[in-house]
Amino acid sequence: MAYKNISSAEELLEVIKQIGFMPLLPCAVPGFSVEEMVDDECRYHVFDDGGWDWPMWKWKGPIVELGEVTYGKFFGGKAGYVSMDWWRCFFSYRRHAAGVLSQDSIEMMILDNLRLLGSAITKDLRQACGFNGKNMRSKFDSYVTRLEMQCRIVTENFVYPHDKHGREYGWGWSLLTTPERLFSQDYYLNPTDNNGQERSADELLEMMLRHLSRQLPAASEKQLLRLLSYNSK
Repeated sequence: MAYKNISSAEELLEVIKQIGFMPLLPCAVPGFSVEEMVDDECRYHVFDDGGWDWPMWKWKGPIVELGEVTYGKFFGGKAGYVSMDWWRCFFSYRRHAAGVLSQDSIEMMILDNLRLLGSAITKDLRQACGFNGKNMRSKFDSYVTRLEMQCRIVTENFVYPHDKHGREYGWGWSLLTTPERLFSQDYYLNPTDNNGQERSADELLEMMLRHLSRQLPAASEKQLLRLLSYNSK
């Protein structure tokens, strides 16, 4: 794989835009993730004093803020990026594959609360939805992950706590929102063919597979399907 030793957020952004899709951590395609493609110095490491650094983790906010990619748990329930050039195709495929949500479903209730809030970190959204009982955190997180896989929820940015000196610390939290709120209408309309007809889910998936097979010639069709398919989780 040609994309190796990435050493900056700017370089990573260019690679994401070229490939179109990029898992953050190891996934269905061996060697194809930010963690596996960055320089060793950009991976997670612990210092002798107990402190830590993880440059590639810190790049997420600056990259997302530029508005050239989307971030969320898109790949087998794990986080990653999709370039805006491919977002419309990816979004339409996942929405088609997932089907229409029932109006009285828990997923729709979560979306309704998120729309009312505009954007929210998971903890605040969970409280707004009334998931406050014992063992409710993991159950709620599974619903949100499913909605991210369906491209109904995305990450707008990242929020970090601050110490007494005003410095950010910790892993941070995803600031969740809906793609309809975040992007213009052009980015969530179904792509059409040369005759102006909306493309089917199978056609959209085939378009993405053809593109990725050119970008990642060593990957098998089965691996690429696992990466892109809504049913991969």
